[in-house]
Amino acid sequence: MYKLIATGFVFIAYASSALANEELAQKKNCLVCHSVSNKIVGPAYQDVAKKYAGDKKAEAMLVKKVIAGGSGVWGQTPMPPNNITEAEAHTLVRWILAQK
Repeated sequence: MYKLIATGFVFIAYASSALANEELAQKKNCLVCHSVSNKIVGPAYQDVAKKYAGDKKAEAMLVKKVIAGGSGVWGQTPMPPNNITEAEAHTLVRWILAQK
């Protein structure tokens, strides 16, 4: 019984965390150019997760790119710098890399 309750709490915490990260992406206007499953202006987050799966340096590199902007990896359309803290960028990048 306790295991079931603990599992439920973990699931609720995970679901809340995933939702909160999507809300952060919305708040920071990331979803204007990106979506989880479809390319808009920038790549779909699922495509980003696939590209960097298993790359231990991906989070740090993507955090820098989210903060400073960049271009060339997914085409010539640049991603502008974002008004985001480093902690927020880490939260978003972890969420993006978890999309499958």
